[in-house]
Amino acid sequence: MPPRPPQQACKRGLVPAGTIPPHRRSSGTSDKPLHKAGARSELKITNLSVAITERATQPWRGTGMGNVDTSGVAQLGIVTISTDQGVQGHSMVGGYQIGAVQAVKPLTLQVKPYLMGRNPLDVGGIWADLVRRVRSWQLDYAVIGAVDVALWDIAGKVAGLPVHRLLGTCRDRIPVYVSSANLPTPGQYGEEAASYRNRGMHGYKIHPHGHAQEDIAICAAVRQAVGPDFKLMLDPAARYNYTDAMRVGRAIEELDYYWYEEPMLETDLYGYTKLARDLDIPILAPETSPGGFATVGQWVTQGAADILRSDVARRGGITGMIKIAHLAEAFEMNCEVHTGGNSLTNVANLHVISAMPNTEFFELILPPERHQWGVVADLTPGKDGYLVSPSKPGLGVELDAALIKKHTVAVAE
Repeated sequence: MPPRPPQQACKRGLVPAGTIPPHRRSSGTSDKPLHKAGARSELKITNLSVAITERATQPWRGTGMGNVDTSGVAQLGIVTISTDQGVQGHSMVGGYQIGAVQAVKPLTLQVKPYLMGRNPLDVGGIWADLVRRVRSWQLDYAVIGAVDVALWDIAGKVAGLPVHRLLGTCRDRIPVYVSSANLPTPGQYGEEAASYRNRGMHGYKIHPHGHAQEDIAICAAVRQAVGPDFKLMLDPAARYNYTDAMRVGRAIEELDYYWYEEPMLETDLYGYTKLARDLDIPILAPETSPGGFATVGQWVTQGAADILRSDVARRGGITGMIKIAHLAEAFEMNCEVHTGGNSLTNVANLHVISAMPNTEFFELILPPERHQWGVVADLTPGKDGYLVSPSKPGLGVELDAALIKKHTVAVAE
């Protein structure tokens, strides 16, 4: 089993009283206070809107058999929560594999009336209220996550601090690994992995074809291409049954792979328990199982995973993700973070990772055409393969308003 990264001491971010950045600038680029101390407590949410955008992209070669988007169109929703003092928070719904239309109805017809008049700084209370309504309102955790990220964006702008400072910063840079799309041949996987190694990335994760023997050949070709000292991971996207999952797991143990992610459907908790017990390679899960924070605990207590999986989009936003990270930390487990699928969700992921001592990597899917869009300056690793934590208030990125307006096909309020 690979060694755990060293635990890092957290530097708790303190919110200076009364410091509110210029509220007419959604990017929050200044710390100059505009309001008297105490004005923050009077903030009220006045509106929620979703701008639906569509743009032409390269078709996505998905992760596994049949998971291929040939439409060449990417749909993304830009969520904006406005307040009576002009401070706005933003988030995104949708991304590289799913659209945003399905989030519009619950956001505008159910969540919006509930939010009107609420203090946006009551992030925890709003999150808990929405989670309690998952059943009665049939809410998806992606909807809760979109609201939560926008509220944290507001909170950071009000405080004049990046969100990770409010969470308790542990680091200011994080190593990046790259995830593959579904490539035609073992040789192409090997060539791609070697190219990212040569660019300074810290690992490469394979999304294979979903046939056990064929996938073993892919894994062997990639190991041969990159040599023995480069971290490799395998994510079959739940394509195997238990027998094939065990066979592939044994093979990639021999190839010294770093972790084995979501090999089976996550309805098979018993099968995962057996895999984690009988394989030496760490099992990383759950990723796509339904539910939020509360459903992850059984994976720990049943011994069904060695490393937990979380992300802002699937687990109810920044609030839900940090809860899972803390759960893992309490059991001396790592928690690795899934890609967000769009620019603002990836930035939100980076803020939480910056406040987590028990994660090793940031996951980046390249090329970026379907995953990075709508902001002025997107996340770009340095030559050393690291991302630097955001330093500006809130999420710390500026929306590309002109680009978004150009591609907006509808606005729901």
